Amino acid sequence: MENPLRCHYQDELVEAGCDEAGRGCYAGPVFASAVILPAGFYHPLLNDSKQVTPENRDELRVFIEARAIAWAVARVDHDEIDKINILKASFKAMHLALDQLKPKPRLLLIDGNRFTKYKRIPHRCIVKGDSIFASIAAASILAKTWRDEYMQGLHAEFPHYGWNTNKGYGTKEHRDAIERFGLCKYHRKSFNISPNGDVQEELAFMD
Repeated sequence: MENPLRCHYQDELVEAGCDEAGRGCYAGPVFASAVILPAGFYHPLLNDSKQVTPENRDELRVFIEARAIAWAVARVDHDEIDKINILKASFKAMHLALDQLKPKPRLLLIDGNRFTKYKRIPHRCIVKGDSIFASIAAASILAKTWRDEYMQGLHAEFPHYGWNTNKGYGTKEHRDAIERFGLCKYHRKSFNISPNGDVQEELAFMD
């Protein structure tokens, strides 16, 4: 099946796609990636990371990292999420990823409907952008695979939460483990984690 993703938003400025992974998790960092792709970049499996199997995400990660003009991944840890709230932490992770890019982009494509301006670079917020633009989809793949790998490492320290499979999300397995063992040092304490799986973070949508 032909991949419907658009390669670029426009053709005059160097643009970077940005996305995050782990915003809704109970535990662990939020990761973000920024990616600059060459003209004509194509892979038939590339899509929003949530629509791609783990095996195909791993294949795409290698492909993207080898062929992107520039890419970067950054994270903001659970303790800072608790201090500044998850929305600001997600934007900060994107900014940290953008700091690493060479060459510097002149336009940013952001997945979602909100963003904190990065330096003087104009940006476009695009809802479901990871299913529209290749650079955002590529960023979603890198953020997701890097975060999954990181959570696999944390699983070795706290195996009873099942982070090797749930990656810190609020699955029944994870909630049951929290009820049994309580929260650990990697859980986001500012999240109100309830047994029915609802998560509320009071500051998440503050400006």
